[in-house]
Amino acid sequence: MREKIKQAFDQVQAEDGLKHSTSEYIFYKTRGYTQTKAVNYKRVLSVAACLLLLFLGGRQFYFIPTVKISIDINPSMELGVNRFDRIVSVEGYNDDGKNLADELDIKFMDYKEAVDRIMENREVEALLSRNEIMTISVAGKNEVQSTEILSNIESCTEAQKNTHCYYASSEEVEQAHEAGLSHGRYRAFLELRELDSDITAEELQNMSMREIWDMIEELSGNESDSFSGAGGKHRQTDQDRQGRNEGKQN
Repeated sequence: MREKIKQAFDQVQAEDGLKHSTSEYIFYKTRGYTQTKAVNYKRVLSVAACLLLLFLGGRQFYFIPTVKISIDINPSMELGVNRFDRIVSVEGYNDDGKNLADELDIKFMDYKEAVDRIMENREVEALLSRNEIMTISVAGKNEVQSTEILSNIESCTEAQKNTHCYYASSEEVEQAHEAGLSHGRYRAFLELRELDSDITAEELQNMSMREIWDMIEELSGNESDSFSGAGGKHRQTDQDRQGRNEGKQN
């Protein structure tokens, strides 16, 4: 009987040892998994941080306009184009411009498609059919991109006789914004202010470009201004403006 009891206790001790060994093994393996997971977790965090920085940097890179396209007829609006030739901002500079900007769905569109959509807009087509004047200026610090955009826009608007495209400096655009005007309207404002020093930028906000240039022609006595010609394209430059001013002085 005693021998049977001893054998029974020996079996229990053996089972406890097995349990202890098994417990140590499981702990070891579990700790190993935990360490592995911790290492992987750190790696995931590092990769995620890099991806986040790349995303934020790329996002900022994408949404910065490198060229501004100012379109003025009566609606006055300005398109910001990024280095990938995509529209990243659309801003109206008068009530009609804001309404047109809200109506158009051109953000993130290629600028050539965006200009086509603007030219095909019913309101814009109606204004041009009534002999209104449209000016489109292109300004940017990247001369190569600006020149290419200007050339493409001239091709897009070639069929419109009263549409005039020209290059502008970034400094002029900044001055226009300080005055609360789009660049095309601001350049006309400078012309008009030379003839009438009392004119204000606010007075020009809701005037059409035709009305502004008719006023310039009336005050200057020049009825053959380049913007009122019967056809053809004209790229207005600073030299053009200087020549016109010299003609007025003579």
